[in-house]
Amino acid sequence: MMNKNIKIFVLVFMQFLLSVSLYAQKKDVTQFLGIPVDGTKSEMIAKLKAKGYTGSSYDKDILVGEFNGTKVNIHIGTNNNKVYRIMVTNAIGISEGDIKIRFNNLCRQFQDNKKYVSATLSDQTISEDEDISYKMSIKNKQYQAAFYQLPSSDSKKLVWFTINELYGEYYISIYYDNEYNRAQGEDL
Repeated sequence: MMNKNIKIFVLVFMQFLLSVSLYAQKKDVTQFLGIPVDGTKSEMIAKLKAKGYTGSSYDKDILVGEFNGTKVNIHIGTNNNKVYRIMVTNAIGISEGDIKIRFNNLCRQFQDNKKYVSATLSDQTISEDEDISYKMSIKNKQYQAAFYQLPSSDSKKLVWFTINELYGEYYISIYYDNEYNRAQGEDL
């Protein structure tokens, strides 16, 4: 009888350890506006609508609103129905000169924010005399800046932004990535 009680105790104890271990391994994921970049697309849309964003008139999966003082469109990227990316893009294009100012301001805002640390050791701003139109169209240069969201025990909480050009107007897209949910070749 004693031997059977010991086996039951050991079994219950092992299940307890397993559940504690699984709870402790909960992913520390990137957040956008305090919302974890995780879950399903419909859950994320509902959470963003609760923050005041509204559905676009031309695509129900795109949200519109204001972010960091700019009118934006918000796109949600998924992998196997799990959110892995929030992309925030200027809704209105601006000039080459203005995009440099906006890009550099974003670099400084992220650099000065205690919730982020630069992903590089170098200055990520664009010099005032840089001809980004020429560099992007002729030299295929990409302007990007990357930061890690803190706290983070690894590099899975990436936030980065880039300049895009469309018909002579420039846009910044900011990406809040959950690297845990990104495709890892499981569908190959």
